[in-house]
Formats: sequence, C-alpha cells, structure tokens
Amino acid sequence: MAKLSAQEIIDSLKEMTLLEIKEVVDLMKEEFGVDPSAVAAQVPAQQGAAAGADEGPSEVDFVLVNAGTNKINVIKLIKEVTGLGLGEAKAIADNGGVIKEKVAAAEAEELKAKFVEAGAEVECK
Repeated sequence: MAKLSAQEIIDSLKEMTLLEIKEVVDLMKEEFGVDPSAVAAQVPAQQGAAAGADEGPSEVDFVLVNAGTNKINVIKLIKEVTGLGLGEAKAIADNGGVIKEKVAAAEAEELKAKFVEAGAEVECK
C-alpha cells in the first residue's frame, strides 16, 4: 500500500461525513492506543505558550520614573490617562510611581511614546 501524504489524508477527510470521521478517530484509538483529539488539543496550546514566551508579558505596569523638565505637560498627560485630579497627578509627577497597572503591552507602548515626547522617563514593568 502506498504511503499517503498528510495533505492527501486531509483531502480525503474533507469528502467524509462527520459520522465517518468519528469512525476513523475511533479506529485510530483502537489501532494506536492514542486519542488524536487529545494530541490536537495539545499542539495549539504548546504553540501558544512558545509564542507567548517570545512576546513577553501581555500586561505590564506603566511607571513614571522621572517627569523631566516639562513637568506641566507630564501632569496633563497623567490626568488624561488616569482620570486623576490635579493633586494626585502632580504627586505622581513629583515622586514618580505607577501611572496605570495591568496595561496591555501595545497600549503601554503607545503611552510610552506620548510620555517620552513630553520629556518624561517611563518604564513598562
């Protein structure tokens, strides 16, 4: 019997009904002692974990390290981003600290660009 390629197997599965595919899965369980659905569920999870390791954390804390020389613009940005009042925003600008917690990494990068443009030094932790 000729060996079928993976694509040929997929093409033949496309022509089957769900009941016929279930029979194939049951036969695979009997023949090989392996549940193909369990293997298929693990592969995407492993790929997702590997991709996540490369990308870094999905949520970060956005921290002001130093307001820089243009503190007024930084205070305005803090107020805009957080919704805090003037006193609370000024306290963060004076002393540094967390501006936003658990921010999506993409949003943190956008915020970082705004704060750097205003002259502040910020970190994503």
